[in-house]
Amino acid sequence: MQKDSLASSGILLRFVFALALVYATYNPEGYSYFHWIKASLSQPETGLLGSNALKFLAGIILLTGWVIYANATRHSLGILGVILTLALCGGVIWLFAEMNLFDPDNVKTIAHLTEIVVSTVLTLGMSWSHLSRRLSGQVDIDAGDD
Repeated sequence: MQKDSLASSGILLRFVFALALVYATYNPEGYSYFHWIKASLSQPETGLLGSNALKFLAGIILLTGWVIYANATRHSLGILGVILTLALCGGVIWLFAEMNLFDPDNVKTIAHLTEIVVSTVLTLGMSWSHLSRRLSGQVDIDAGDD
């Protein structure tokens, strides 16, 4: 039987992919799937970037990533786990704001922090079974639909 372990590099890799998914979908800098579609509605593009098929494929790839991460997060953390993780992240952001580490009135900063929080929740959802097994020694098993 193969030993199933999750190193910190595995968690970091999951976080990088979650961050890429979130930022590719939307980001406050204006370079995202959301902005690409929005711009093409107001003034159609030409060439490869104007291809509706390419926009469709990019959308399906992003949607697939969201479904995979969201489903894993729902199964691993559940609603209570997501709420607790969001509360913890919110508390850390609140503490950083009180320490004047960022300007809470800056909309772009808040948007970036929100994207990091969403990526953190998705990463914990993808990694929780491994982390839980390491902490408790108990294995999570999903029941099959027999």
